[in-house]
Amino acid sequence: MAAPPQLRALLVAVNALLRKRRYHAALAVLKGFRNGAVYGAKIRAPHALVMTFLFRNGSLQEKLWAILQATYMHSWNLAWFVFTYKGLRALQSRIQGKTYPAHAFLAAFLGGILVFGENNNINSQINMYLLSRVLFALGRLAVEKGYIPEPRWDPFPLLTAVVWGLVLWLFEYHRSTLQPSLQSSMTYLYEDSNVWHGISDFLIYNKSRPSN
Repeated sequence: MAAPPQLRALLVAVNALLRKRRYHAALAVLKGFRNGAVYGAKIRAPHALVMTFLFRNGSLQEKLWAILQATYMHSWNLAWFVFTYKGLRALQSRIQGKTYPAHAFLAAFLGGILVFGENNNINSQINMYLLSRVLFALGRLAVEKGYIPEPRWDPFPLLTAVVWGLVLWLFEYHRSTLQPSLQSSMTYLYEDSNVWHGISDFLIYNKSRPSN
């Protein structure tokens, strides 16, 4: 079934507008908002689904509501951050007539404060995810620029040993300093595996189900 003439004319006009270079910067900001919302939902929904049904108590309705809330917050925050970052970069370039490397840092710095500045579980997870990758990238950059010598041997095994040693030490003796979802995961792995009452909660379930 063919589209009505009015709709086809509208689509032609919209496509013509989207192709105009003079509006490219503003339209890129809008598409950045769209991509941030979609990507945030794709990343958070499966993670929230697994973590909620593994570790969260409550009714099915409460669990589904928690998943929707986490997905919405991640999607909304990421959409607004991309919108803010791209908008501020475009504004700086327009004011100064060209793009400078500092524009990226300043735009993201302000966007980070405005969007991800609230200390909550979702923002904490996102920031910690980024922090680990930033540290790795800065190490590689320092080697590329010659600020530190390139290692003669692969440091990854030593880094791995230090990371795992520290996280288990913190879990065993300073648990409250770890992020809640990490505490839940490690409790499941290292403490729940110490307790069972029979074959049911040894192989099939993590914990025995209460008898009726």
